[in-house]
Amino acid sequence: MNDLQLYIPKPEDGRENGIVQLELTREEIMTEHPILVEEIGAASIPQVAPLVAQFRVTLKAFKGIHASPDAEAGAEELKEYLDAGFPVYAARSGDRYCGYLVCRVDAPCVWVESIYVLPECRRQGVGAALFQKAEALASSYGEDTVYNYVHPNNDRMIAFLKSRGYNVLNLIEIRKAYPGETLTTQIQVANHTFDY
Repeated sequence: MNDLQLYIPKPEDGRENGIVQLELTREEIMTEHPILVEEIGAASIPQVAPLVAQFRVTLKAFKGIHASPDAEAGAEELKEYLDAGFPVYAARSGDRYCGYLVCRVDAPCVWVESIYVLPECRRQGVGAALFQKAEALASSYGEDTVYNYVHPNNDRMIAFLKSRGYNVLNLIEIRKAYPGETLTTQIQVANHTFDY
């Protein structure tokens, strides 16, 4: 059995750890129930927030930062996306959510703000089913592409995108280092080297 542990602050002081285990097996998710991708609203926030929390942990790991999932922060992030009118989709098997996608639309352009699939559900078509929603949304605006934000060392996502024909580097995002930030990697883009 694959367990996902999530950090949930106790309401008394907001600092003590509570652990919730989501018991998801590949067989339960992929065999017993087909994958359904649906646009979600506020009522689904409690069920999808743990996925957002785990996604944030995964992103921090790309920068060498260890973090614990914070489902409360995940719920707040989802609420902000929904309040701003961003389309949010979730993949579920039966009553269990196994992945989610957030799109940002600046018509006619569609960006994938975030896409995440539980590790035990990967390579089962969940990510592809979610990403198809983003492509369908772009198509509804007459566009042939979706724009994707990807960490340069997120090899899994880059391979996923390349397998779908996304192989053009569009723009790069450049910023100043945050106070106290330790940058340990350098990335070469054309004739330029950037700290990462």
